[in-house]
Amino acid sequence: MSLRTEISILRGFFTPEEAAAWKLNSGTGEVGSLLESLMEGDFEAVLQNQHILDLLAGDGSGADEDIEAYLEGRVSLYLTCGPCDDQRTRELVLLVLAASCLHLFAQSNWTGPSVSIALCDLLPPALTAQTHTLAEALRSHLLLDGESVYTLVANPFLLLLARVILVKCSSRMLSLQLVPWWTLRYISLHQQILEDCSPQLHSLAQSSMDTVMKCEPGLSEHCTLATQFHLECSYISLMYYDYKLAKEHIRKAQELSGLDISMTGALGKRTHFQQKNLAQLVLQVERKEEQAKASREDSPSYTPPSMLPRDYRLNDDTVLDHISFAEPGQYDLPDLRAEEQAVMLGVCTDFQKNNPVHRLTEEQLLAFTSCILSQPKFWAVHVSALCLRTSLEKGSSRRAERGMMQLQAIVDHFEDQRCPVTERLKVFYCSRVSPRWVIQKQLAGLLSDLGCISSALLTYEKLQLWEDVVICYERLGQHGKAEEVVRRELEKKETPSLYCLLGDILKDHQYYDRAWELSGRRSARAMRSKALLHLQNKELQQGVSCFQESLRINTIQLGVWFALGCAYLALEDYEGAARGFHRCVGLEPDNAEAWNNLSTAYIRLRMKQKAFHTLREALKCNFEHWQIWENYITVCTDIGDFSEAVSAYHRLMDLRENYKDVQILQILVGAVVENLTDSHGEPAATMLPKMKELLGRVGARHSSDAHVWQAYARLYGDGHSSSPEDNEKALELLSKELRCRVRAGGWEADPLLFKEVIQRALHLGEVTVGCSNARRDSAQALQTVSTSRLTLSSLSARAKQRHTDVATGQVHAELQEVVNALDQLVSQLQELNRKLREQ
Repeated sequence: MSLRTEISILRGFFTPEEAAAWKLNSGTGEVGSLLESLMEGDFEAVLQNQHILDLLAGDGSGADEDIEAYLEGRVSLYLTCGPCDDQRTRELVLLVLAASCLHLFAQSNWTGPSVSIALCDLLPPALTAQTHTLAEALRSHLLLDGESVYTLVANPFLLLLARVILVKCSSRMLSLQLVPWWTLRYISLHQQILEDCSPQLHSLAQSSMDTVMKCEPGLSEHCTLATQFHLECSYISLMYYDYKLAKEHIRKAQELSGLDISMTGALGKRTHFQQKNLAQLVLQVERKEEQAKASREDSPSYTPPSMLPRDYRLNDDTVLDHISFAEPGQYDLPDLRAEEQAVMLGVCTDFQKNNPVHRLTEEQLLAFTSCILSQPKFWAVHVSALCLRTSLEKGSSRRAERGMMQLQAIVDHFEDQRCPVTERLKVFYCSRVSPRWVIQKQLAGLLSDLGCISSALLTYEKLQLWEDVVICYERLGQHGKAEEVVRRELEKKETPSLYCLLGDILKDHQYYDRAWELSGRRSARAMRSKALLHLQNKELQQGVSCFQESLRINTIQLGVWFALGCAYLALEDYEGAARGFHRCVGLEPDNAEAWNNLSTAYIRLRMKQKAFHTLREALKCNFEHWQIWENYITVCTDIGDFSEAVSAYHRLMDLRENYKDVQILQILVGAVVENLTDSHGEPAATMLPKMKELLGRVGARHSSDAHVWQAYARLYGDGHSSSPEDNEKALELLSKELRCRVRAGGWEADPLLFKEVIQRALHLGEVTVGCSNARRDSAQALQTVSTSRLTLSSLSARAKQRHTDVATGQVHAELQEVVNALDQLVSQLQELNRKLREQ
């Protein structure tokens, strides 16, 4: 089987040359009619083809098996001894069937219009006799790694049949090269109907991507398809938190498309009343010259805009619908093809995943959506961009109404018959359209945010999203109603997820245990919820055990790894905490809190260098988090990175008006004064100007803290410098220090505190003598000496007044020595004062 035919199936249409060649070679056979139905979008015709009916039903033997085993047996039998003599033809028939199943499943749950598959027409009566039992069997076979399937997913049989062909029997389809690519598409659809990530699907996705990558040289002449492949790989990588690999695939896709995408500024207005043009964020898109000249027969044709969901205008009396640029044509987009629009959407999605939630990030993303929506050409890209714009604008009171109408229009368009499914499936797999119920849930969430909780509740009940139903009842204050709804659903059918939800409401372990047993001890959700309840009850060790059991079933649970790390921290098991948070940041590299907690574990393990690097990662994720900065400055000081510590201190002062850490300041000052070697091997004395700047800023903000002035004075030699200017500055700072100590109060009654104040006063007096002797201006020296003498005399008088023994008339022993020294220094200053007056 030639690679060209597989490429045509992947693309979804024939080029004129391929169509002519196909009709000439294969158009008359059974395969020809199947392939023709596939290309025309008549996927039901593929399933109802007599060739396929014989494949699925046969003589009815084996119908006593479960549905998956039966299908696998039928497909295997067809591959080994089917009606066609040509093995390659049989494999191609199965590929067409698998592709039709995936497209039809996507139509049923993502794109619309609705389609209903009658299994009784496809399978033996013995299998379809009990419809309810068969439906349960289908969902149970799609349940992976303890993660349940969405209840209302339509036509699960189609996904199971595609799974059997593409996963179970792919090893027997040796003549086909691109089956792993279809496997990736199956994985994308299957994962989106599961409650959480599946390690099985993740492993399968990795192997499938590697296999297709080996075939990539054969796709070199099909640049459009190669671009789509890298986009599909990027979305799957993002789904499993592999951000680095996703970025690499996005880079390759952009490179193949030849688009140069960059952010820039342009003068414009945002409101009706704005008089002056201001700089506005705008996306600049240019196509490389060689790509502009290239003919893209692989690229699908445009969909008429009338077939696409309506893009609602803002219609606000203040905010403009679009930015009014001063030079409107300056940043006009080139006429974008399907894969190019998909690349822009992919770059936008990657940007969103790798940047923190912030107003600037939202503005940049809105610039992407504005560009994409300015050229409405392809259903999948258009719908994805509309949904993204709505999620970005939901916090704006002026745009929330537009978002609500927009989502309702998309939901209603699902049943619109004017847009055929062939148009909706163009670049569908590389545009990440949300399933129908996810968009409806987004609409209900917007209603709830606007206060229309009852309306949101009706939507959630219709979608059978019972967890959201419970949240709505809780917000309405109807706590008993939440339990009533869950028990009513349990009477209809007992499921592990419903028992878990009941356990959440009643805070009772017995319901989680029931869910665990009902699932055959395979419900990761049950153990996860049970662990969280243990943590709420301060039963940390039991919580850890339940988390570990949940992770044994499904290792890709971001929240569980984080909670496990927190539980280990509380238990003071820092090695366990480090393991938990390390896995957490591996799954979500932009989780600032997880990075911060990981550094805490490393600090407790005395692995300061690792803590330093993890805190740097945390700050990349959240530059505004002052608690992370506090941990960072502590670690910087501990490992001797004094320059980073100074920068961190400035940042903390920016974030917190009253921030002060005297201990850190004293360590940094000591490092500079003693000229220690920092962690980079540089002498700390080179930081003297930066430390003076920092202490000046701290002193201006905390002028009443004596310790700050004491540390500041040390930077100027503490009055013992060889530079007279430095000594004068130190004297000024020491004077401020002593004034702060005296004004503080509470020290006079405590002999030890009094002694400390006197010792600092003695130091001030000694520096005063030194500075006065070095001064040429006797008038200034006289003023300084007089001020110091009065201050020291006052302290001596207070000491004698408060701490003199009445019986002996002597100062208490604890203070006698320093008071005597103080009196001697006062006498020295008095003598100096007399000499200066005589001058």
